[in-house]
Amino acid sequence: MPASQPNSLRRDIGFFGASFLVLNAMIGAGIFALPGKVAANAGLLSPWLFLVVGVLFLSIVLTFAELASYYENTGGPVIYATEAFGPLAGFSTGWVLYLSRMTAFAANANVMATYIASMSDFFAGDLARGAIITLVTVGLTWANVLGVRDGVRTMGVFTVLKVTPLILMILLGFQYVTGSTLIPGEPFVIDELGGTTLLLIYAYVGFETVAVTAGETSQPRSTIPLALVGTVIGTGLLYFIIVLVFVSIISPEQYADATLVDVGRLLAGPAGALAITLAAVFSIGGNLACSMIAAPRLIFSLAENRLLPKWFGHVHARYATPDRCILIMCGMALVLALTGSFVKLAIASSVTRLLAYVICIASLPAVRRNASDETRQNAYRLKGGYSIPFVGLMICIWLLMQSKAESWIAVSILIAIGMFFFWIETRTGLRTPEKS
Repeated sequence: MPASQPNSLRRDIGFFGASFLVLNAMIGAGIFALPGKVAANAGLLSPWLFLVVGVLFLSIVLTFAELASYYENTGGPVIYATEAFGPLAGFSTGWVLYLSRMTAFAANANVMATYIASMSDFFAGDLARGAIITLVTVGLTWANVLGVRDGVRTMGVFTVLKVTPLILMILLGFQYVTGSTLIPGEPFVIDELGGTTLLLIYAYVGFETVAVTAGETSQPRSTIPLALVGTVIGTGLLYFIIVLVFVSIISPEQYADATLVDVGRLLAGPAGALAITLAAVFSIGGNLACSMIAAPRLIFSLAENRLLPKWFGHVHARYATPDRCILIMCGMALVLALTGSFVKLAIASSVTRLLAYVICIASLPAVRRNASDETRQNAYRLKGGYSIPFVGLMICIWLLMQSKAESWIAVSILIAIGMFFFWIETRTGLRTPEKS
């Protein structure tokens, strides 16, 4: 609908805003500790393992790129699942993705407070921790209520502040890269391939965030696919170079306990360690900003598709933002972050996302079949029939098989809660949503 209407969302997200969403959804706190954990199992092969997993994961991203090219409405995975499998699947997909984002927000807010506390004892107390979490959460909420453009600008600032120290680290550390670290001659042995690969997936999940905001993206059918594919490829290359510098500087016996902060310290002393610590803070901030943009839109999409009461679909008359959904996200995430309750559910965030990926990939045949001829002709159509989606589907299923029982228990509880809410809404007279 036109942006001039008071009840419609404004399409204020352009190509760079969409790219920032993908980048910040993927790069959070994990990359600062992940290289050491992967290198402990894969050694000098770990940079290439990051790259190989990224190439394989691209099959999932490409499938989402085609799915996104069929729709212009907010919701992404919610719409794909509803289109193919009905309202129950759509609600379940949106519900688990929302909870995974919300619990991850709470966990990452605590990680940000921990990084800030490491810089000064002044921020180490419980009162300071609570103040930091509250200030960050409320600040991001306010920026997003004022408009998605302000939310994207905030995220853009975090992006520059977190990427700049990482690039400086790469430039300083590249002199230590040798032929033997770039192309190792030792036997290629990877301990616990399944667990290590699942760990690596943490670095790539979250890209689907940009599809959720399609209703506020300019020309989403062309913008989102290009932003998705280009940013994921660029991020994978950045991961490769970062990990290459890491294994070139850190000694093998220190891999397991080392982080990028240690790399910064070895390269530039205390100033280098401080710079990378600040990069971690800003990186988490960008990830939090991304979650605050995307997660409320999932609830908004459920309301738009009449899977939740219309109350959740309210749009601010002046700022054209889903204000109620944003405030709900703020309240729930803030309670979880301050109390620590349910923050452990964040360990299941990758499992919930992988389940959503499976549903979305499986929905592609129905989405293709139901699209109009004009939409189908202009879509980001994948070559090779269903070969690329099939590879992505097999990767997701294999990764799900590597997940631990505790993650499945947490996910089952979340899904059961969601099913209860869905049952209540259907019993109170909600109609089946119309197909897009």
